[in-house]
Amino acid sequence: MDVSGDVHEAGVDDAAAANEALGAMGAMLDLSAPQPGYQAMHAAGGFLQPADLIALAFNRELADYVLRHHELFSSGVEMGMGNVRPLIPLNIDPPRHSKYRKLLDPLFTPRRMDEQEADITQRVNALIDSFEGRGQCNFTEEFAEIFPSSVFLGLMGLPEAELRMFLRLRDGILHPEKHDPAARTDPAARRAVQDRTGQEIYEYFGALADERARHPTDDVVTRFVQAEIDGERLTRDEIVDICFLFLIAGLDTVSDSLTCMYAFLATHPDHRRQIVEEPTCIPSAVEELLRWESPVPFSVPRVATEDTELPNGCPITKGTSIIVMYGAANVDESDCPAASDVRFDRDTNRHIAFGGGVHRCLGSHLARRELRITLSEWHRRIPDYYLTPGHEELEYPPGLRHVKDLMLSWPAAG
Repeated sequence: MDVSGDVHEAGVDDAAAANEALGAMGAMLDLSAPQPGYQAMHAAGGFLQPADLIALAFNRELADYVLRHHELFSSGVEMGMGNVRPLIPLNIDPPRHSKYRKLLDPLFTPRRMDEQEADITQRVNALIDSFEGRGQCNFTEEFAEIFPSSVFLGLMGLPEAELRMFLRLRDGILHPEKHDPAARTDPAARRAVQDRTGQEIYEYFGALADERARHPTDDVVTRFVQAEIDGERLTRDEIVDICFLFLIAGLDTVSDSLTCMYAFLATHPDHRRQIVEEPTCIPSAVEELLRWESPVPFSVPRVATEDTELPNGCPITKGTSIIVMYGAANVDESDCPAASDVRFDRDTNRHIAFGGGVHRCLGSHLARRELRITLSEWHRRIPDYYLTPGHEELEYPPGLRHVKDLMLSWPAAG
């Protein structure tokens, strides 16, 4: 299947302009606590058009409209994340998007996640074993970054020995400043690291696809090699493009979510005690913390395919890139009463932390399972923890919402 035509022809400019708009937006927000800023945007109308052909949607009504009308707002944009082809299925619109989801959705059903429960639980406890006795850890580096990547390797049937390599590849795309400090402020340096890393990812998964074609095993890549969609086999490029997305999505968003959640719980002892004393609330707690923290605070740009109008009456010119601000939509009082209260007993929680519409996150069931098991096992073993003295000032870098070097302490055993 040729997917090159799915990318919007003005995509490179769209992506650059979108990044500029998000950078300006980030400068307006307190990254450690963006929710008051989001609510100020709601009070100002929930919509912002900072430049020609760039718009930001903050409120829930506009978010739902853009996400659910893929025929008006295309996801076929150039991501500028080291990839030279569309990421599948993220940058593919229906009807072809539906064909890919038909293949991929069964890999992440709740039933499949049930089968992973014991393995995920074992991985959580093995990591806790490595630091529980000393009474402190760098939660970001010693748990949050390692755990979801370890689960990813298990699901993909890849050797655990390659964990550090995958973390390096992930950082090259999503945190290029870890490879080159200049990438933090220099777009050219950032792009150079991402392009170099992207080429490595293409080479790795291309070689893996070739190897599985010659010597099939019982793993996900072999299934891709052997799969057919409506009678057509996936091409080598399609397999690699799916795996590229799996790597950057599967290795980072749960890590980010964990750092945000544990920073909140370490600084809100009443909420932490509620989890310890009422572990049945954990599924609701996960949903509420996803809503409140929104670790993925904004969407991939959606490009208007024609001149149209939003529900607020604002005209949108063809070619305009609209970014949905998930974090803002999740604290919209019109959709979520008492949105500023973090409540683990919330009866209805319609958050869009995993996006919405046809492009809703493919791995949401896996992410939820990882988060629930972590909260359950951690609070069973380490119920009383807090920010390590001297490390109370938390750093939330720009981009996906996460805490750098979250230092936690607790009473050591014995």
